[in-house]
Amino acid sequence: MIKRFTFTGARKVVFGSGSFDALDEHMREMKVTRPLVVLDKNLAASGFGKRVARLLKGTGMDAVLFDRVEAEPPLELADEGAKYALKAKCDSVIGIGGGSAMDVAKAVSVLVTNKGKAEAYLGLNKVPGPGLPTIMVPTTAGTGSEVTFTAVFIRKNLKKKEGMNSPYLYPHLALLDPQLTVSLPPGPTATTGIDALCHAIESYTSINASPMSELISLEAIGLIAENLRTCVHEEGNLEAREKMLLGSLYAGLGLANAGVTAVHSLSYPLGGKYGIPHGLANTIMLPPVMAFNLPGALEKFTVIAEVMGEETDGLPLREAAFLALEAVEALIEDCGIDSDLSDFDISEKDFSELAKVAMTVARPLENNPRKVTLKDAIDIYGQA
Repeated sequence: MIKRFTFTGARKVVFGSGSFDALDEHMREMKVTRPLVVLDKNLAASGFGKRVARLLKGTGMDAVLFDRVEAEPPLELADEGAKYALKAKCDSVIGIGGGSAMDVAKAVSVLVTNKGKAEAYLGLNKVPGPGLPTIMVPTTAGTGSEVTFTAVFIRKNLKKKEGMNSPYLYPHLALLDPQLTVSLPPGPTATTGIDALCHAIESYTSINASPMSELISLEAIGLIAENLRTCVHEEGNLEAREKMLLGSLYAGLGLANAGVTAVHSLSYPLGGKYGIPHGLANTIMLPPVMAFNLPGALEKFTVIAEVMGEETDGLPLREAAFLALEAVEALIEDCGIDSDLSDFDISEKDFSELAKVAMTVARPLENNPRKVTLKDAIDIYGQA
């Protein structure tokens, strides 16, 4: 029998090369005129804020820039952005960049209207009411944050990551323009791309996957497997960038509806304590978690292998499923990512503490197709 399920996401998605140039039209449709534009520091340094100003020139609209976002943003940045938006009397929030910028933007939108500190809204369904209208514009094909209800932050005092999760964080508009991703260098292209693959594989194998989310997650896996290598090694290939951004979008929708699994639980402490970027942390943890999960989802991993181009006909089920792991490892290698935990001065003596923190990231573990114990988590870190 088909189990009961729901499917949610951003209120509106606009996808296509050049679509960002119609930003003013979308703002007019949303009846907003003074957005806080949240940018990461690198994007701001490239002059992107001036591009936004040019798009709005002569429209009667005026953007206020908040360009202090850093990778793996601290929670305090959301509070700072909300104060800035209130002082500037902004009526909306636009997040432009990778997941960090979009997560800050989503959090700022609800802090402006609900007041209080961001800390109070960490967890699930802690946000009491709607935020300001939001537009999310990804410049990487990775996090899928433009269509999720989550904003993740570093708690510097606790040396851990925590998320704000609420339906009120779903963006009003996800505006995806593949042209904005073309200039991303090979390294970030690779790690953000594998991050999207994590979302797709985890959401497909999640015990909360539905027939609808499975379709989208599988399509994401196929698009990423077919196009990520090209994006890494042919930086200006717009066709591949279009398909990768579409794959990232689908993976984000899968994540929002089926949830992620143990990869994220085990990667969060790596970012929180050691500052390892989220995409790279997920890339490091994906293969060992897949190896652990194989016995719990042999049929699904076989399908993943087939979607990634592996030939499974005539093979025993376990051998066919194992090809999914080999395909992922090959993709990571071909994209030039060769990091492991030892590169960050993480040794066996650290695994127990990391595992204890990972076990507190409970929701992804609950979605995992195989139960993870503290000892299992320690062993997986060893494999990484």
